Amino acid sequence: MRHDLPVIVAATLLAACAADQPRSVDTETGSAAPTPAFEPPVVINAETPVRYPPDLYELKTEGTVVLRLYIDEHGVVLPDSTRIAERSGHPALDSAALGAVAAMRFAPARRNGTPVATGFLQPVHFRHPEGAGPGGQL
Repeated sequence: MRHDLPVIVAATLLAACAADQPRSVDTETGSAAPTPAFEPPVVINAETPVRYPPDLYELKTEGTVVLRLYIDEHGVVLPDSTRIAERSGHPALDSAALGAVAAMRFAPARRNGTPVATGFLQPVHFRHPEGAGPGGQL
């Protein structure tokens, strides 16, 4: 069993900030819908930088950490602004999520098409393939 199985973490991290979504098309006119007034930041890491703590992976411990992040208009996380908004109940999961922030890459948020700095909540889900489900422990 591999201890660095980031697959479950990667899928949920990437799903939390989905990649650029195609614009909707009006079926009657065939034209693209207008750009939304605000587009949130998007995770652009090909693989998650979050690593499941090996001892908790072995125990099949699961949890979700919600991080409060602030990125600039270039999508760079400002490290001094990073906080835990909601703890998982497992300090090692919280630390793993915080420790990965420096390696997280984002496309910036946009307001009316222009990149802007913004604060947002980023969930990091730790799910074991044989786990009990959200927040559970076997």
